[in-house]
Amino acid sequence: MLFFDFFRDDPDLVYLAVDQQLLERDDDNAFMYVLLDGHMALCHGDGHVESLGPGDFFGEEALLAPGPSLVAATAQSTCTLARISHERFLFLVRSSPGFAIDVLRVMSRRLRSRPIGAEHDARGGTR
Repeated sequence: MLFFDFFRDDPDLVYLAVDQQLLERDDDNAFMYVLLDGHMALCHGDGHVESLGPGDFFGEEALLAPGPSLVAATAQSTCTLARISHERFLFLVRSSPGFAIDVLRVMSRRLRSRPIGAEHDARGGTR
């Protein structure tokens, strides 16, 4: 990702051990997370699993349409993540339009990769 280095010296880092769960599906979540080191698995409500590596992110929907987490996020190795608040997200979008484009590209890819007929939540999005 082009914006990956924005978070290298982030003051709000999260450290996870192997198999530690950061989010469960339907947890309250108000953050986006950028994976700086390690590998994680995102499990969607329909059983679809997505593997993430350094530079990948998740939780962006919590900043765009607040609500319960759409995924369970579990560390597959020791992980370091940057936790991005709504305020920081808005700053990044304003100061780096490329960041916003990257977020939209990933969201689009995730939507396109979902199986046809995947569950829909009450907000009209896919789970």
